Amino acid sequence: MSNNKPARFHIPFHLVYLLKVYLAGAVAFTLFRLLQFITESGRISTVPEGERFLIFLRAFWIGFRFDMVILAYILLIPFLALGLFYAFRVRNVWPYRCVNGFVLFFYVVGMAVYAIDIPWFHQFHSRLNRAVLQWTSDGGFIFRMIVQEPRYFWTVIPLVLLVTGLFILGKRIFRSSVADKFPGWSGPSGWEAWLKYTLFHGVFFGLMFIGGRGRLAQKSPIRVGTAFFSPYAFPNQLGLNPVFTLTQSMIEALQERNRPIALMDPEEALSLTREYLHIPLQDSTGSPLARWIIPAKVPDDRPNVVLVLMESMTTAKMGRYGNTARLTPHLDSLASNGWAFDSIFTAGIHTHNGVYSTLFSYPALFEQHQLKQVNMLKYHGLPAVLKQHGYQTAYFTTHDDQFDNIGGFLSNNGVDRIISQKDFPQEEVRSTLGVPDDFMFRFSVPLLDEMAATGKPFLGIYMTASDHGPYIIPEYFQPRSSRIREQAVEYADWSIGRFMDECSRKEWFGNTLFVFIADHGAPLAAVYDMPLNYHHSPLVFYGPGILEGTREFTCLGGQIDVFPTLMGLLKLPYLNNTLGVDLLEHERPYIYFCADNKYGVLDNEFFLVVRKTGRESLFRHLSRDLHDYRSDYPEKADEMKRYAAAQMQAAQWMITNRKTGK
Repeated sequence: MSNNKPARFHIPFHLVYLLKVYLAGAVAFTLFRLLQFITESGRISTVPEGERFLIFLRAFWIGFRFDMVILAYILLIPFLALGLFYAFRVRNVWPYRCVNGFVLFFYVVGMAVYAIDIPWFHQFHSRLNRAVLQWTSDGGFIFRMIVQEPRYFWTVIPLVLLVTGLFILGKRIFRSSVADKFPGWSGPSGWEAWLKYTLFHGVFFGLMFIGGRGRLAQKSPIRVGTAFFSPYAFPNQLGLNPVFTLTQSMIEALQERNRPIALMDPEEALSLTREYLHIPLQDSTGSPLARWIIPAKVPDDRPNVVLVLMESMTTAKMGRYGNTARLTPHLDSLASNGWAFDSIFTAGIHTHNGVYSTLFSYPALFEQHQLKQVNMLKYHGLPAVLKQHGYQTAYFTTHDDQFDNIGGFLSNNGVDRIISQKDFPQEEVRSTLGVPDDFMFRFSVPLLDEMAATGKPFLGIYMTASDHGPYIIPEYFQPRSSRIREQAVEYADWSIGRFMDECSRKEWFGNTLFVFIADHGAPLAAVYDMPLNYHHSPLVFYGPGILEGTREFTCLGGQIDVFPTLMGLLKLPYLNNTLGVDLLEHERPYIYFCADNKYGVLDNEFFLVVRKTGRESLFRHLSRDLHDYRSDYPEKADEMKRYAAAQMQAAQWMITNRKTGK
């Protein structure tokens, strides 16, 4: 008994095997990352010398986390198979050998992908993605390119060495951890052995689950954007794993929502869009939609900008637009004392649509999620343009900044600092949506003070969340309404009021332009299958020290017009390479927006709904008329459809052809 009892508490041999191959894979990936670091040594100088060590150390740590994700997925099937073999006392060694062969095969594939990624990154400064598959159309060309170009050929050397080493190491690990255990092994028996089996497998599965997520945050697993932790491109890219980026991009390509739209001929779409938006063709810009906007006089002083994206704040919740419940007294007051645009519509029905379209002036394209694209584009949007004018840029959100990949996307597009749930005291986190709105605002003001103290102007972008379920109303706020959803609106508005009150006491307040707009609305009083309240948003510019008097605008516009309109108010020169226009200079005949599988086009009388199924409807929306006038006004409907389709197709062309940057 004394000889057998200790054996009951040994880790099952197949888990020892998995731990060893897990470690071997981690070492192999790390060696390739180190090789890439050395290969791209010329880019190291892009990071200031005083920051290099910590920046690249963090890049390698993030890279290790991405490697763990890939290894967890590779080893999931072996974990399940070996667990079953062990439980059912499979004593033939060949099933175990097959599992070992499975592991080695996918390890070799992973190493090959990394080897290909090194010259790919050197050429394109982008990690491997599905674009590499375009090379497969001419295998002979690829072979000649590898043979004739030394920087491609030399990557085969470490690949061969690592693969050889993995086979030798894999054979030894298998022999020492599995094959040598078979003599005298009879499998688990007795309740203690089964308890040990369950315990060890539960712990190992938990570790694999954590590794497969790459992070312990509540809302989302690790994303490409997680690697974009610094303002420096090379360490951000270094932290990625090319197997991850290639696999993710291929999965995204298979999803229907990410397929490029085909509403009309792209050349016709670009021509019509230039006509609609009065864009002269300027070949020197390299983009068919780019146009320089040069104000007559550039002011000496550059105002700060605070842009607040308000969760679900449809106009239907506001007293200004007829709501009698007095839910938004502070926002109503800002609109009455600032410049209010009353016919503004959000680009889509999701937060990522609102962030994307407001900051970068590109429309939503059905279900496409531009922020989650693995090969993230550069956009010449609000953050990047203001940075060129010397602005500091920061983004504040109540919860996980990696949800929707917003943090990573913004870090790649001009936002210097992301403040999110990770930065707040844990005791202030109330739900999956993080901290309450008013705490985010209170937390942010000292950071605005710090930026103002530098003497440089700042752009502060906020994304509120409290007007979204799960609704958490802080105990220190006393709502008037008895309905939780209305209480959430009251609280969100009260938080804005407190924020503005605190800002008004700051020296920088008089030189700050505040902008308030919804990320999207809410489907209140849904008359049509595209509820207009889901898109109709307030847009308020407020800056007593900057804007003269109060003004009201009834012109049609959208989130895509916020960036150019704001730049017009700031009177700063810039290159507008977007689908947006300055609403103070350009009047749209229609505005268009998407709701996943359909898009809408609207003017002051008609509302056209175009569905992916092909069915179209034309309504008189002001009277909430449900009669379909599509057959009564075919020319009008066709004109509206062409206006929206052309600009959406033009946006798709810009994205596909990577023309969204400067």
